[in-house]
Amino acid sequence: MAQMIEVIPRRESSAPTFIRRWLKAIWQTLSPVLMGMLILAGLWQVAAWISGGTLPTPLATASTLRDLLSDPFYDNGPNDKGIGIQLMASLGRVFTGWGIGIAIAIPLGMLLGSSATLRKMLAPVIEILRPVSPLAWYPLGLAVLHNAPKAVVFAIVITSLWPTLVNTTMGVQNIPADLKAVSKVFRFSRWRYITKVLLPAAFPAILTGMRLSMGIAWMVIVAGEMLAGGTGLGFFVWDSWNALSLERVMSAILVIGITGLALDRLFSLIGQRMAAWQEGGH
Repeated sequence: MAQMIEVIPRRESSAPTFIRRWLKAIWQTLSPVLMGMLILAGLWQVAAWISGGTLPTPLATASTLRDLLSDPFYDNGPNDKGIGIQLMASLGRVFTGWGIGIAIAIPLGMLLGSSATLRKMLAPVIEILRPVSPLAWYPLGLAVLHNAPKAVVFAIVITSLWPTLVNTTMGVQNIPADLKAVSKVFRFSRWRYITKVLLPAAFPAILTGMRLSMGIAWMVIVAGEMLAGGTGLGFFVWDSWNALSLERVMSAILVIGITGLALDRLFSLIGQRMAAWQEGGH
């Protein structure tokens, strides 16, 4: 009897399929970003043409930016430092002012969210101070602190705390009633209530406020450093303007924008991780 030989079809490797899917996913993610950047570059080029050469083109700015990034941490004296040193100086002031601001805003927001009486008392004060321009606080800080960089930090503190304060207050106000009831049934201490109920429930709102506060702080730093001088991206922009180098000005604007985008994405990533952690039952 003839032997029956079973022919097993050869399975193709799944590696090429995985790579194709991976590349497709990357392209789907990056293509809208690339299209947006191309549109921006195109509009920028048209504006450069319309300006008659006053505004530098994207290519000229890219060349200058490449030169700046080739040695970003050189230090040739007080008024000649690399853009990396300027960026680090700005980030240091921003995180200092933002950190002090949220250290004030979060506890105060928790108190306001928990007490209707306090909200009624302080709401008019907050609404009076919140719309004040950041630059209006700089002279006051300079008069009190007698130091230009510290005055910039002072302006950041005052102007960046409001979003965190408002969002923290709203987050605490909107804690579900059943969570409060459970804490009463189990007779949570005040500290246990804060750590196990209040903060986890209000955290998404608090994080949103912190994210908005960081955006405001990053905007304030440039204007403040233009007034303060010394170091920082704001000083770099103003110094480049005085040197009639619009290529350096545009390069600094790109660095400011990219850094702001990175900071915003960082907070978005933290929010996603915390949401996944909470959904995991922790």
